[in-house]
Amino acid sequence: MATFSFRDRVRYRFDEFMARGTGALLGGLFLASTVLIFSVAAVVVIFGQAPAAQGGDRPGFLGIAWMSLLRTLDSGTMGGDQGSVFFLASMLVVTLGGVFIVSALIGVLNNGLEERLAQLRKGRSRVVESGHTVILGWSSNIFTLISELVEANANQRGSCVVILANRDKVEMEDAIREHVGDTKRTKVVCRTGSPIEVADLAIAGVDAAKSIVVLSSVEEGDDTGVIKTLLAITNNPQRRPEPYHIVAEIREPRNLDVARMVGKDEAELILVGDLISRVIAQTCRQSGLSVIYTELLDFGGDEIYFSKEPALVGKTFGESLSAYEDSAVMGIMRAGEAPKLNPPMDTVIQDGDALIVISEDDDTIRLSGGPADAPAAGAIVSKPPSAAKPESTLILGWNWRTPTIVAELDQYVAPGSTITVVADIRDGAGILERECRTTNQKVTFQDADTTDRRVLDALGVERYDHIILLCYSDTMTAQQADARTLITLLHLRDIASRTGAAVSVVSEMLDLRNRALAEVTKADDFIVSDRLVSLMLAQVAENKHLNAVFQDLFDPDGSEIYLKPAGDYIQPGVPVSFYTVIESARRRGEVAIGYRRKAAASDAAQAYGVVVNPDKSVMVSFEAADRIVVLAES
Repeated sequence: MATFSFRDRVRYRFDEFMARGTGALLGGLFLASTVLIFSVAAVVVIFGQAPAAQGGDRPGFLGIAWMSLLRTLDSGTMGGDQGSVFFLASMLVVTLGGVFIVSALIGVLNNGLEERLAQLRKGRSRVVESGHTVILGWSSNIFTLISELVEANANQRGSCVVILANRDKVEMEDAIREHVGDTKRTKVVCRTGSPIEVADLAIAGVDAAKSIVVLSSVEEGDDTGVIKTLLAITNNPQRRPEPYHIVAEIREPRNLDVARMVGKDEAELILVGDLISRVIAQTCRQSGLSVIYTELLDFGGDEIYFSKEPALVGKTFGESLSAYEDSAVMGIMRAGEAPKLNPPMDTVIQDGDALIVISEDDDTIRLSGGPADAPAAGAIVSKPPSAAKPESTLILGWNWRTPTIVAELDQYVAPGSTITVVADIRDGAGILERECRTTNQKVTFQDADTTDRRVLDALGVERYDHIILLCYSDTMTAQQADARTLITLLHLRDIASRTGAAVSVVSEMLDLRNRALAEVTKADDFIVSDRLVSLMLAQVAENKHLNAVFQDLFDPDGSEIYLKPAGDYIQPGVPVSFYTVIESARRRGEVAIGYRRKAAASDAAQAYGVVVNPDKSVMVSFEAADRIVVLAES
């Protein structure tokens, strides 16, 4: 059995004491200085060596202790001392001890401050906020998400966004400053931790948050992290009794049911692949649709709100369409029921119903009493819709959403349509055969380099009704994928200019900053997929009921947004108010919410000609090439 000397034991105790940190060291220095001061004071008093004052009185124990304290803190104080050699020697001992103690104190304080700063840089301190938004995880979507939350909170004081991710706190803050910039009234707080750890979730203050956004990590490549995070939040034994408001990304449709079982009624789930696929499928057939979706999803212009109007109770949905001057009614939500966009026009508004309204802000939803004059019935056109014809679609490029896009297109096109997929991907034909079941279109696949001009010339791109250009986001970085997209776009536009054909191209972009470069190719539309996902996350984080509205809006069943020829609704060249356009659409069982000017279709400053929720009393003259934006069954 090993034996330890007294010296070993003392050294061990000393090392143990030193390892206790700044607080213990400060306490030790205080104790050492106290012992030194009182010991010297006691010795001086006991031996009667205290110097006499001018009145002949000698200071007592407390007086000598005070003198010793002053010399401990300031060594220069000893310079004016007078008295016996013993007294001066005693004061010298106190002064030298004070030099050591003060020096050690400065060192301890400095080290303690550095340790504290290091701890703060690690981002492990607990957030003390309430009513804030928590973002769990980190992805490329986060910058747009933060920007939208900042815009949503622009008129609120004390708003806060807390981010918890497995990343360095300082790196997150630097990235946010670079990509987001000024956050106005919104405070952005970053913390380092794992979203699947219950203890780390407490750091972000999820129990006091008004909403929680769970991001899907691209590095993980699946939804396991999201599902684990949902489990950690909802099944925490110390969780709050009130329901959470959680918004989560899900990439794979097969994981949706599991996520619903975990999140129950507390989680609003956004199926990312399904969302983008539906937007691309709809937009490729209608140029300008992505601009409309962006307008409805971001907080910069008009958004979707819910408004209860007791004055409209008893009136029909069709009558409510003209009840607002600067807001557009698009549906009804009844208590306990899912929102319904474009319900039958004779649907009676009941007490407790909320109208689904497009408006600039929630405080701009004001009844106006309807138009001052009756709609111009003579300008209304009653033209039956033309029969759908088979369409041919060309998809250039590939990512994990391609099979879903093909399946979504099949729900919109007429029987006898065709779709050709050309991509540099192994076993693309097998993937499409396994994952796609189409009834209205025939699918063919060609393995080729989509940036090769010879491949594009051989395809005869000018003969296709629609061209979809997808990014290789699965195998390339965002910049590499967008660069490849730009090269293909340049080839397509050169082919169009040489052949004189009107080639309709819709391109998917990954980085919003590359859209400005892509505009020189004059593509008909751009889908910035990550941005659309971020916009929807922000909207649902602010109002959970919007998730059901967007699901209905993007679902092929029911009513969707269409851009239809203005000549099918209004006589071209005749000035009319938008009240007249609304009446024309109402007669068809549709809801008119805006229009698109063909003349401004290439002008980014004019939102590519798109006007959503126009002032209804302003007179507008439409051309035959213009489009009316409507909610319709088909």
